[in-house]
Amino acid sequence: MDISSENKMVREMARDFARGEVAPIAEKMDEEAKLDADLIPKMAELGFWGIPWPEEYGGAGMDVMSYIIAVEELSRADGSTGITLAAHTSLGTYPIFAFGTEEQKQKYMPPLCKGEHLGAMGLTEPDAGSDAGGTKTIAVDDGDSWILNGTKTFITNSEHAGTFVIAAVTDTEARPKTRGISAFIIERDDKGFSIGKHENKMGLRGSSTTELIMEDCRLPKDRLLGELNKGFTVFMKTLDGGRISIGALALGVGQGAFDEALKYSQEREQFDQAICNFQGVQWMLADSATKLEASRHLVYHAARRYTRGDDYSREAAFAKYFAAVTCREVCNDAVQIHGGYGYIKEFPVERMYRDAKLMEIGEGTNEIHKLVIARSLIRNGYPAHDFE
Repeated sequence: MDISSENKMVREMARDFARGEVAPIAEKMDEEAKLDADLIPKMAELGFWGIPWPEEYGGAGMDVMSYIIAVEELSRADGSTGITLAAHTSLGTYPIFAFGTEEQKQKYMPPLCKGEHLGAMGLTEPDAGSDAGGTKTIAVDDGDSWILNGTKTFITNSEHAGTFVIAAVTDTEARPKTRGISAFIIERDDKGFSIGKHENKMGLRGSSTTELIMEDCRLPKDRLLGELNKGFTVFMKTLDGGRISIGALALGVGQGAFDEALKYSQEREQFDQAICNFQGVQWMLADSATKLEASRHLVYHAARRYTRGDDYSREAAFAKYFAAVTCREVCNDAVQIHGGYGYIKEFPVERMYRDAKLMEIGEGTNEIHKLVIARSLIRNGYPAHDFE
């Protein structure tokens, strides 16, 4: 698959870092349920946190493909590290870059791109998951400021983030409800803002996931991100791009599990021969490799459309949906190939199998992606020439 020399350079850098710095501590982060904070400055030194953003804002000035490849390679060693980068870039930084005023970009982008702190997005609430219009966090205009009250849940990167993009209702009478949502920038030290409970998760345990709590959180008027009551567009556009990065995350975790399964099948002997000689194992390997290759084409295709400025909403849904399913299936087969050892924490496929399930839930469930795809097909058809 053709990628640029710059993309190849990023791939080698990310692969070396993942193997040398991430893989050796992945099991420890999973067991302790926290990200090793030392990874943040180490990744900052290599420019990970600002890969796709312009140099004028402190970024590396590379393309989206380079960023997607970095997420893929980090996730190949550890999904928790991959999702930390993905959430920071696609959810925490993108909306400020895409919808922020020049003053907001000058203030918030450089520290985010340099990894001085991470970024996070607060959209999901206890009663507002797939139905983002059900947001109950309220922002009240108080003259020279906004006052926010509400709770967000399942927020990635929150324990290490310094900048948060938050959804809140600014017009309670709007119909549909999505027309009354606005986006705000919250800083970690803002009065009335706090980090809630740390979620005890099944997988991706090395990434930070908590509640966010706003209790009379007072923000200056210039913290409104984008237009008043147009925040739903901010979040939906942000999620479109984020789905490509979750596709890359799923691709990386699945590839990592496949790598382990292939190696194990060549080393493990039963009936006086390596188990890779048995047709049942060979079919699992063949199925897994084929699905991963198809996922890679879908993810990279969506990233190319993003880079060119083409519409990529449907392609992002294709990529995220298929890569998520593939990740779960490949990880399942990897555990099966390991047999009883695949069920033991000593082997990384056990962790990868647990990590895989989030891919079908986070940043839009598989069911939501099917709706996105189907509605696009009904509206626009499916032109056969729409491929490169």
